[in-house]
Amino acid sequence: MHDEHNTERSEDTAPPDETAPPLDDGRPADGAASDRSKADDIDRLQRERDEYYERLLRTTAAFDNYRKRTDRERRELAEHAALALLTDLLLLVDDFERALAADTQDGDVDRRGVEIIYKQLLDLLAARGVAPIEALGADFGPHLHQAVAHEPSETHRDGEVIKELRRGYTLRDRLLRASMVKVAKA
Repeated sequence: MHDEHNTERSEDTAPPDETAPPLDDGRPADGAASDRSKADDIDRLQRERDEYYERLLRTTAAFDNYRKRTDRERRELAEHAALALLTDLLLLVDDFERALAADTQDGDVDRRGVEIIYKQLLDLLAARGVAPIEALGADFGPHLHQAVAHEPSETHRDGEVIKELRRGYTLRDRLLRASMVKVAKA
C-alpha cells in the first residue's frame, strides 16, 4: 500500500508532457510570428539607419563645399579690394616720381606739389571710408587715443589732448589706428 500511494502521488505532480504536439488552429505559433516581426523591424531600422547615414554624408559634403566656396569668394573679394586700392596708390606713386624728377630751384613749388599729392591721398582714403580722428583739444578717450605722455598744464583742463604725436584713423565706425597723444594733467 505504501508503494501505491507513492506512485499516485508522483503521477499527480509529474510535469506535463513537453513532447505533446501543439494545438493546430491554422494560425502560426506566437514565437514564429514574433521572430518574423522582429526581423522585419530590424531590417526596417537598418534601412532607415543607412538612409540617414547617406543623408548625413551628403549634407556634410555639401557643407564642406559651401565652406570652401565662401572662403574662396571671401579671398577673391579681399584681393579685388586690395587690387583697386593698390591701383589708386600707384597713381600717387607716379605723382611723387614726377615731383621728385622735376628740376626746380623753388622750394615753394616743391611743397605745393607734395601738398597736392597729400590731398589726393587723403581724398583716396576718404573715398574708401577712412577718416582722421580729431584728437587735439578733445577729451582723452582710451578707445580712440593712446596716451604716451601726461604733462601738467594750467591752461588746459584735466584729460584734454594737448598734442597729437601721430594721427589716428577710423574705417567707417571702426578704429583703424589710435591717435598717439600727449594729455594734460591738472
